[in-house]
Amino acid sequence: MNSSTPEPQSGAIDFKDFTTRRMLHVVLPLFIVSIIAFLDRVNIAYAGLTMKENLPWLTPEVFGMGAGIFFIGYVLFEVPASLIAARCNAMHWVARIMFSWGLVCILMTTMTTELEFYIYRFLLGLCEASLYPVIYSLLIPNWFLPKERAKAISLMLTSLLFSNIIGGPLAGILLDTTFFGLHGWRTLFIVEAIPAVIFAFIFAFWMKERPDHASWVTDAEKAYIKAELEKEEQQKQAVKKYTTWQALKDPKVLRLALIYFLWVIGFWGFSFWMPQVLKSLSGWPPSVVAWSIAIPMSAALLVQVYCGYSSEKRNEKRWHVATTLFIGTIGFLATPHSPSPEISLFFICLTAVGVYGGMGVWWTMPTTFLSGAAAAGAMGLINSSGNMGGWVGPYMLGFINGHTGSFTYGYYVMGACMFLAALLILTLPKSMEHKDD
Repeated sequence: MNSSTPEPQSGAIDFKDFTTRRMLHVVLPLFIVSIIAFLDRVNIAYAGLTMKENLPWLTPEVFGMGAGIFFIGYVLFEVPASLIAARCNAMHWVARIMFSWGLVCILMTTMTTELEFYIYRFLLGLCEASLYPVIYSLLIPNWFLPKERAKAISLMLTSLLFSNIIGGPLAGILLDTTFFGLHGWRTLFIVEAIPAVIFAFIFAFWMKERPDHASWVTDAEKAYIKAELEKEEQQKQAVKKYTTWQALKDPKVLRLALIYFLWVIGFWGFSFWMPQVLKSLSGWPPSVVAWSIAIPMSAALLVQVYCGYSSEKRNEKRWHVATTLFIGTIGFLATPHSPSPEISLFFICLTAVGVYGGMGVWWTMPTTFLSGAAAAGAMGLINSSGNMGGWVGPYMLGFINGHTGSFTYGYYVMGACMFLAALLILTLPKSMEHKDD
């Protein structure tokens, strides 16, 4: 069937032009927000290459706990923050999130003890809680129709990969740079925090929460989007009208939460430890490691964009997501046995494709049967459950490395989690394909 957006009978809308303007005024600001968020979330991975020079208490186990404790703060505030955002101005809420996490990142430069490390990472998670659920469940669905969302979210989530493509080389430079008397990892934290504080104000004025608030949307376009979204809502309510509480305990939502938990164990275990794993396998210096990470991130970027376009074209979600997770499983199991630095980098490419490639398509699944506050709450629950894996993965890998001196068994565990997540994806009902027949 034709998956392009159907034109209204009035023929008053240039859909190509309207899509271009939505990309500029909606996807682009969200893309920038996500790049800054991910840079500030994972800069600890690059800072960890040199932090022990100043912080002798930073053992692998402490590093893993500090990296993962971010998600404890995130989880505690995720669902309530998502519900608050659904009842207030989502744009101002996102701006608040950015400003507060930027301040905490700046405070990270002052830490001198293990306790301060844990507190600042916890506060960073608390500040950032609900960012992505608000984007997935409120902002993108307000601007894009169901068949358009996989591509829109996939394009927006290429930010995660661009942030690594940018962040790796940038970290390589900043780790050798002095900024206002701060050196190395402290320079990294403060330079990457400043954009969050500044862009919070830009974002609040740039993007609008919904089409009827935007001056760049024509009356015909506003009417069309409103009518189509109302039709979508009626179709969902005809199947089942979800309250927030019903959504939180719905079996499909709980299954999505379990899948994401397993996936994120691998996602964040890989993301936070990747520079140190590559350094251990290759023997390369920190600056070379930081620059080389652009290679697997570029590979994952191409796959993520392809998955978004292919999913939209074929009206298929489950196999697009599961296939990338199976590829990631291979990467996790093979990486510890790499015979050379070049082969290790190749397997890390496979792992990156696995953990990142299907993410854009994945986040279109809950909104195939949920909307409004119910969708925001469910997205918060799924993200919170998944991000518990964000604590488990980094800490587990640090614990195993600290006690065995090797990443091997940790990578086996993460590979198994990715494999189980892929199998569970294939058990989801086909109704989540959200075909537009």
